[in-house]
Formats: sequence, structure tokens, C-alpha cells
Amino acid sequence: MRAELQALRQALDVQLPAKRAVGRNLLVATWNVRAFGGLTPAWRSGEDDSPKRNWRGLAYIAEIISRFDVVALQEVRGDFKALRELMKTLGPGWQFLMTDVNRGSAGNDERMAYVFDASRVQLSGLAGELTVPDDPRVLEQLGVEPGSQFRQFARSPYAVSFRSGRETFILVTMHVLYGDDYADRTPELKAIAAWMKDWAKDTARWGHSLMLLGDFNIDNKGDVNDEAFRSTGLYVPEELDGAPRTVSFTADGKPPKYYDQIAWFRQNSGFALGMEFITAGGFNFKDLLFQADPKLKPQSMSWRVSDHLPLWCEFAVRS
Repeated sequence: MRAELQALRQALDVQLPAKRAVGRNLLVATWNVRAFGGLTPAWRSGEDDSPKRNWRGLAYIAEIISRFDVVALQEVRGDFKALRELMKTLGPGWQFLMTDVNRGSAGNDERMAYVFDASRVQLSGLAGELTVPDDPRVLEQLGVEPGSQFRQFARSPYAVSFRSGRETFILVTMHVLYGDDYADRTPELKAIAAWMKDWAKDTARWGHSLMLLGDFNIDNKGDVNDEAFRSTGLYVPEELDGAPRTVSFTADGKPPKYYDQIAWFRQNSGFALGMEFITAGGFNFKDLLFQADPKLKPQSMSWRVSDHLPLWCEFAVRS
């Protein structure tokens, strides 16, 4: 494990920007950590252990998260033992916020959470879940077509505002309904895109930045759900276009899934991001971890770390 942890740290050093105090930067990330709930209190999981995630997997997760300033986490479960242990591993300089569990089968016993480095990022006051009022006019404003079964987000988007230096930014994280059919996701994507545009008009007046990030279950760039996501002008930086999102890649020549995104509105929208964007990317840990366990396939690795890979963006911060 020590050798793998060292290899992971070296890869992070090379592939991610460092946190800078001079010429200050801000590193924002999103990561769907698969079924981030319970934890087996051991360094190796036995065949009969459940869950398979153990201290070893948690150490890898903590090392990756520690390289960012604030991380939006999806799939934190009702049992959040792993999250509690993550915070202990990160140390007293780190804090978190999370929602209550999303009830119902579509909610999948999930919470939304933010983990942040309190030495570089502070809360600025706003925290809340986005829910749709029971009003047909609101549904119309959100682009919901007449006759649609959509009435509410399956898992409530979670908005929290943060401050870093002189910058105030609001993050909205979401895990879009997967559904029985690809078309089941479209109404939520249209609704959140419309909601973000309306909200961005207000936040821009105060010079605040507004970003949407999370797992949107979009299969491919340019498909019908990607177009719904971008329908009001949301922009995903080109640097993320080729970034892999999952540890398993298709073997049939098809492009990898385009599930996870970080997006905002650009200057030509009239209510653009207030911060200066520098660069963005993903981090692929697939070939770095569990190399001493040749029988451990990506599917098994996904239960120990995750099936999704983190995405990140770097911004300049006014001090």
C-alpha cells in the first residue's frame, strides 16, 4: 500500500495544479464516490466483507480529495461512516456540509455533500436544497413540457455559497435521475438548466460566481440530454471534453460516458462567471491503485474507491 500511495501522490503532483498562496488559486472538484456509506475497519477486505471499501480505499480517496479546495460529493449514503472517517483522515483543517437523505426509491438513500479545506475556503452564508414549487407556471418556466410526469427533482440539487479571498461563489451539485430509459433524464436536465439561468441573472449583479457540478448521467457530448443540459447557455470547458469519467471504458470503440460535468455561464451570456478560469481536467487513478492485486477488476475496484473519476477546475482568486 505504501508504494501505491507514493505513486498516487507523485501522479497527483504531476497532473494537478498545486494550491498556491502567492498568486492564489482555487481548485473546485466534483466526484461521484460510489455508494459512499459504510466502511469495513480493516486494511484488506475479505471475500465475505460488506462493504468492500476499507481503510486502504479510504486512504486513497482522502489523498485525492486533499489536493482540492472544495469537492462536491455525490452518492454519500444514509450511513455516512465512510464520510466521518474521511474527515478524520483529512484532519481538523477540513469541514463538510451535507443534505439529509433523499427519500423514496429514486432518491437511492443518497445525500449530497461538500468537503472543503477551511484554511483556504470559508462558508459565506447560503445553503439550501432546490425544490420545485407545486405550481404549473413554475414548471412551464423550467421548460417542463405539458403532460410530463416530472414534478420534482429525484435527488434535490444542493446549493452552498463559499468565499475564497475576495471571491464569492455558489456551487450547485446534482445527481440526475438515471431512470429506466435515457429520455427519463431529460426533464430534470432541462429544469436545472432553466433554474441556473434564472439564478445566474441575480448572482451576477453582486459579482458572485455560480457553478453547476455533479453527475448528470449524460451518455455522449452532443446527444439529446447534453443539449438539454446546455439549452440555456451552460458551458463546460473544452479541457473536460476528453477527460474520462469512469474507471471502466467501453471495448466496442464507442466513446466513454460523459456523465460528470462542471459548468457555468460565459461572458456573452450577460451573467457570466465572476472568477477567472485557468484550466481544468480529470484524474484517472485506474492504473495506479491495487496493482498488487491482479485479480481485482475495475468493477471490484469501484466498490473500494469509485467507478467514477474526479473532475476539477482551477480559477484565479483576487486577494
